[in-house]
Amino acid sequence: MMISLTQSSGFGGGDFYSGERRAKRRRSKDDVVFYDMFASDDPDTDSEGGSIKKKGRNDLFKKRQAKDEETIGAFEKHTKGIGMKLLEKMGYKGGGLGKNAQGIVAPIQAKLRPKNMGMGFNHYKEAANVPTLQESVDEIKVSGIQQKEKPWLKQGSSNKKEKEYATAEEFFVKKQEQGLDVVQNMRGPQVRLLTNLENLNSDEKLRENDNKPMPELQHNINLIFDMAKLDKKKILQDLRNERETFVILHNEKEKLKDNAALEKKQLDTIEDMVSVMERLSLLGTLTLESLATSFVDLHTRFPNEYKIFSLATIASSFALPLFIREFQGWDPLQNPTHGLNVMSLWKDLLEEDEIFDSLFMEVVFPAVVRLSGTDTWQARDPEPLLRFLDSWEQLLPHSVLQTILDNIVMPKLTSAVDSWDPLCETIPIHLWVHPWLPLLGPKLETLYHTIQNRLESVLHAWHPSDMSAYYILSPWKTVFDPLRWEQIMVRYIIPRLLAVMHEFEVNPADQKLDQFYWVRIWACVIPIHHMLHIMDVFFNKWQEVLYQWLCSKPDFQEVRNWYLSWKDLIPSELLSNEHVRYRLNLGLNMMNQAAEGLEVIQPGLREFEAQKAAAQVAKGCAAEEMGGAGGVMSLKEVIEVHAQENNLMFKPKVGRMKDGHQVYGFGKVSMIIDSLNQKVYAQIEDKWSLVTLEQLVKLEKSSVLRRH
Repeated sequence: MMISLTQSSGFGGGDFYSGERRAKRRRSKDDVVFYDMFASDDPDTDSEGGSIKKKGRNDLFKKRQAKDEETIGAFEKHTKGIGMKLLEKMGYKGGGLGKNAQGIVAPIQAKLRPKNMGMGFNHYKEAANVPTLQESVDEIKVSGIQQKEKPWLKQGSSNKKEKEYATAEEFFVKKQEQGLDVVQNMRGPQVRLLTNLENLNSDEKLRENDNKPMPELQHNINLIFDMAKLDKKKILQDLRNERETFVILHNEKEKLKDNAALEKKQLDTIEDMVSVMERLSLLGTLTLESLATSFVDLHTRFPNEYKIFSLATIASSFALPLFIREFQGWDPLQNPTHGLNVMSLWKDLLEEDEIFDSLFMEVVFPAVVRLSGTDTWQARDPEPLLRFLDSWEQLLPHSVLQTILDNIVMPKLTSAVDSWDPLCETIPIHLWVHPWLPLLGPKLETLYHTIQNRLESVLHAWHPSDMSAYYILSPWKTVFDPLRWEQIMVRYIIPRLLAVMHEFEVNPADQKLDQFYWVRIWACVIPIHHMLHIMDVFFNKWQEVLYQWLCSKPDFQEVRNWYLSWKDLIPSELLSNEHVRYRLNLGLNMMNQAAEGLEVIQPGLREFEAQKAAAQVAKGCAAEEMGGAGGVMSLKEVIEVHAQENNLMFKPKVGRMKDGHQVYGFGKVSMIIDSLNQKVYAQIEDKWSLVTLEQLVKLEKSSVLRRH
């Protein structure tokens, strides 16, 4: 194999080319050719690893080539080169390049290696094919004198120069003598010779230490210092990690201790509870009270474990057979408070609502369900079932209450309303429907349409003298829709009352008040604007009679008594109306005029302003007359004060009536007030008994004690 290395140089810079195809473009004065140990003896023979020489150049080309070679570099006799001039202008005076003359002068040398051999293969050292700059210049001068022609362009000429051949050993010995087995590192400000690539980047550190004394020592010290810092940092980090690990392990240890203590405590608790259960199982006879006492003790001693281990379920399983035996054959209508106290005690034990509801459905509910399949409870007698619901109000689960109302009460109420006949019934319908308003509420609206139709069917033939219509209709005023109620009044009641009032006569000498009473009773249920129209008919007659009487010089004391008696007959609902007070004041004004000897103005002759002024004058007198009785308390107000002093609830029970009196709740006691006779009655068991206020308070407290 033949390896050819060609160098061309000029004073302005250096370029390197290799290969025979570039020979025409080169402007060097001489060519240097080396052959390795694989080169063939015959330079004209083609072989593996060798160089194929070109043959057969024509004479014209050879002559032109020879002429060009003679003139190459001729201009350098008279100049140093443009590159040198530029360097001198920038202060270059020879030597190395750079500020401190540390740069290289010779170009980077190329290295040769066998074909297809990789870098660093078998520790092979590349041989440079180009000498240093100064050696290259000297050799070029010598070779330029000795050799004028390129041998490969003059293959056929007779003065062809013989090529020199060398063995591999001779070639490497020569290169070692020339010192070309090393590599120049020109990447920094100083030229460095490298025998391998390990320290290729060390020149960057050298540049940093150019201006430092003893850079190697400083480098070593810095390196030791950095390593010490890293060691210190690592030691500190390890120390922090160890401390964190210690804290974590310490906390874990404390946590495990706490868990162990807690588990030991729970184990002791479980053993105590198991012993209680075993003791209960071994008892021959159990009662609900003794069983409840045992579980109350467990609940008090171990409240958390009572919930965690669901002891309420275990307690329910123990109590269920006892409850079934306790309530066997029980009639809730005849004895509504049976088992109430013990059931209240167990509700507190069975904290979870689902467990108590299940127990209630197993024990109490079957006795209530039997009511729907028997005739023991009738809709027209709501009190027994209401007493049961009142007694069990705090214990009844909501689902059970709704089941009773939907499956027992509503079906029987519906059947009773459908069969109700207002003409034949002796018990008013509101007495057995209204008590269910607080519990059923809107559900009863399905019955209202039937009730309204039945009432209207009997009002066609009604006369105001029949007071039963009022007692049947009046309780429904607040229940029926206001518009529907007004329609009933306008269609069936008001026309007949107007007819009665037109027939009514005002006669001071012999006054008949029956017709007036028929009208007055409806004042609280008829809308006020309709009632004022009826009263205007009365006041027209009343004022006319008063005018005639005053004109006949009567006894004014008698007239005054007659005026006050009529004022007392007017219902309070009407006296509070401004229009009614105005009509009364007109009569009072007429009386004052007559007493003062003035001309009495006949009703309707004066303008409205004069009448209004007279009414304002009389307004103060009327207020004084009505204010005299303001300090007297009614019996109901006295009972309210007693209830407040004892922190008890006093309120009416909606829809509950007894002998025409409203039933009130005084705490847990049902009572009625007889305002006419100033007496109070309380319901004791199934009887209504006369009581004093002190007895009423004691009775309520005793009922609370029985419950607990």
